[in-house]
Amino acid sequence: MDPHRFERVSEHEWRLPARGAMRVPGVIYASEALIRAMDDKVAQQLGNVATLPGIVTAACAMPDAHWGYGFPIGGVAAFDPERGGVISAGGVGFDISCGVRLLHTGLSLDAVQARKRELADALYAAIPAGLGSTGALRGCRPPRWTRC
Repeated sequence: MDPHRFERVSEHEWRLPARGAMRVPGVIYASEALIRAMDDKVAQQLGNVATLPGIVTAACAMPDAHWGYGFPIGGVAAFDPERGGVISAGGVGFDISCGVRLLHTGLSLDAVQARKRELADALYAAIPAGLGSTGALRGCRPPRWTRC
């Protein structure tokens, strides 16, 4: 992808200015070499995410971003439900099972705020993350046409 379509904010931050229907700018965090190696569809999809209702601050993409199903894989965005925000399954990397998942707990912000440290520690202990990690949760890769 041509890095000249972005404004360079710093050595590893590139900004796609909001234009057209975009509600916020797009931001990619990557070196120039990684930007050049990315498919042009990453910028296109980042711009699409920036048009979603309730999006907050910016549609972002990490250094390993690649195009996905409408939302770039490696993309990050926050949405405010008070402003019509959405939860997008396209934003959780289901194209090749990149390891990101979404879980809606139904908990309110107030319920989580008082115990967020305890909750973070419990999630860290229970969810496998990183090379050689283990945890109480197990995923499965089902045979074709069966369920986990």
